[in-house]
Amino acid sequence: MACLFRRSIAVQLSRILGVTTEKLIPVVSAVPVSKKQQTLDFRVSVNSLLANGYLKLGSTTPNQAKELSEKLTCDDVITEIAVGQGSINFKVNRTLLAEIVLQEVFKKGSKYGIVSELFRDYPCGRVIVEFSSPNIAKKFHVGHLRSTIIGNFIANLKQALGNDVIRMNYLGDWGLQFGLLGAGFQLFGSEEKLKANPLQHLFEVYVEVNRLVEDRDDIQKAAQEFFRKLEHGDKQTSALWEHFRTISIEEYEKTYQRLGVHFDEYSGESLYHVKSQELLQLIDQRGLLKKTKHGVGVVDLSPKGDLSSYAKMVRNDGTSLYLTRDIAAAADRMEKYNFDKMIYVTDKEQRTHFQQMFETLKILGFNWTERCQHVPFGLVKGMKTRKGDVVFLEDVLNEARTRMLQNMAASKTTKELEDPETTAEKVGVAALIVQDFKGPLISDYEFDWDRVLQSQGDTGVYLQYTHARLCSLQRQCENGEIMQFNPTYLQDPQAIALLQHLLRYDEVLYQVSEDLQPRYLVNYLIMLSRLASIAHRTLHIKGSMPEVATARLLLFKGISSVLANGMKLLGITPVEKM
Repeated sequence: MACLFRRSIAVQLSRILGVTTEKLIPVVSAVPVSKKQQTLDFRVSVNSLLANGYLKLGSTTPNQAKELSEKLTCDDVITEIAVGQGSINFKVNRTLLAEIVLQEVFKKGSKYGIVSELFRDYPCGRVIVEFSSPNIAKKFHVGHLRSTIIGNFIANLKQALGNDVIRMNYLGDWGLQFGLLGAGFQLFGSEEKLKANPLQHLFEVYVEVNRLVEDRDDIQKAAQEFFRKLEHGDKQTSALWEHFRTISIEEYEKTYQRLGVHFDEYSGESLYHVKSQELLQLIDQRGLLKKTKHGVGVVDLSPKGDLSSYAKMVRNDGTSLYLTRDIAAAADRMEKYNFDKMIYVTDKEQRTHFQQMFETLKILGFNWTERCQHVPFGLVKGMKTRKGDVVFLEDVLNEARTRMLQNMAASKTTKELEDPETTAEKVGVAALIVQDFKGPLISDYEFDWDRVLQSQGDTGVYLQYTHARLCSLQRQCENGEIMQFNPTYLQDPQAIALLQHLLRYDEVLYQVSEDLQPRYLVNYLIMLSRLASIAHRTLHIKGSMPEVATARLLLFKGISSVLANGMKLLGITPVEKM
């Protein structure tokens, strides 16, 4: 990939600056492809050299760039050196560019962009990613879509980079709401309806019992009694709760399968109701548990110790809270897994919760708290189906599949498909994921079906369409496995632009690995698709000389490989026909 080129530039800089080549490699960056004009390939910013202490602050930045460039020389790899605005730009040997980039794409396969000198010092270890986390006995709410696909992306990325990843679903399966549900089911639940449509029936029971509870003290008392029995391990109550939990997971897994998501472990708050009591005893023994005037147990987080800022740890009736159980879960996971990183993926409304959780862990003396990270995200607004406002994720997935089927049926370019529904589902999911990942995760966004499912523009449909078209090209033209090609036949501006873009793939992945924002990868893949579409129109394979056709076919094959790899990291299953 870019390794040979970066190293060649870094070696020359090393000789002049007296800094090791390895330290200089990261400051050599590939230049983004410009639609307006053909760019040079690599850039070294004088400011980045100064920031890293590799260059002493002397004359003005432009002068330093000029002075440094005059000490560099062209060779077999570097064919042009030019001074830019505060930077030195490099053009590399065009034949080598085509030869090395495509060799690397095919040699490294799914590891292209990851096996790179940029990741040489990347720390691998055991990473827990906690995501999705719906509440059992409720249908999968659309609000959990973002947590599910963002968490899946982070887990995919961490795994691709060589980490031992544990994908954890921490179910909301404890608390007073299960007292309400249990009491409600005992009053008007039906085993027959539960078998026919489990989550729908439990949802109906929960809605009904919530409607009645405000006006009926007997239901409130029954709910409290049910949960009290549950906390004390009553066999009959626990069996009903376990039944709800099991059927909920079975139903959720159907939705996860449609999204291409899997989990290594289903955890839950219920596992920690005993350990949370042990945690409370520990906090109390250390003299950290204070009481408010209402009898609520808290840990003081204020700098002056005046309870101006505190974390609620226990209700005045002695029952644990969500925060208590989360802290107990974190401590238990460290003991069980000895993780190097634990990432929580939830909406931004829970930022205060995690701030309090991490601060409490620090006060308790857990020196691994810095390994915990909260990745917050914004809300999706305006998500509706043709039936109206949408609540359940299942409805969104069905709507995406239905609309995609209609769009495919109306398109003149749609191919004959063995299973159009499965293809429509994969393309629909790609559309949802790309729409979600286009901006900063923390941002809210307005959802628009027509925009999301467009076949042109920055959409998941466009990525799938481009990949399918490149696969179709290979089916039409490929004759056996061809690996030998003449790179001098890939010197057209459109081919060079694609090769230059491929040079940046490892930098994009590195940037994503630093801050876990998928938008950089989404933007990269959309640009790759645009460049591929332009090249597809101009770099013809049929009717070209055999050597030219072979080189171009390999270029398109390499593009489809990188496009597929990037889509898989995002959680998209690439389609080969549509």
